[in-house]
Amino acid sequence: MLRTTKALMLVTDLGFVAYFSVTGLGLIPPEWAFADYADPLMADWNWSFLWIDLLASATGLTSLWLLRRRQAAGLPLMLVSLVLTMASGLMAIAFWTLRGDFSLAWWIPNLYLMLFPIPGIARLITAGGTAGVTAQGGTRR
Repeated sequence: MLRTTKALMLVTDLGFVAYFSVTGLGLIPPEWAFADYADPLMADWNWSFLWIDLLASATGLTSLWLLRRRQAAGLPLMLVSLVLTMASGLMAIAFWTLRGDFSLAWWIPNLYLMLFPIPGIARLITAGGTAGVTAQGGTRR
């Protein structure tokens, strides 16, 4: 199960970095944007996620690098990254719910961010924190 989580983490963490790089450089044409970034409130809302998303990416990519080198120190970072990613998706879903905006363009990616970490978090927690999971993602017998 952690193998799938690791693959999803890699795609998501690189996606966070790419998204904020492209957005920051102004490379998203206005007609492609899902929100009106000319509206200062929406622009501020979008940028308010920068630090949680980049922290999720930094801890996630570092954890994957450590785990690839078979270092169990990557497991706690993996848990941190998954929780941050889940929180990011939950914050966005809460925002769109409060606004009464149910656009699938926003809901689908944020439900993904909120839900994909759950199996990995459960696996890491039920394995006794991280003590019962090997750096390769399997369980110790």
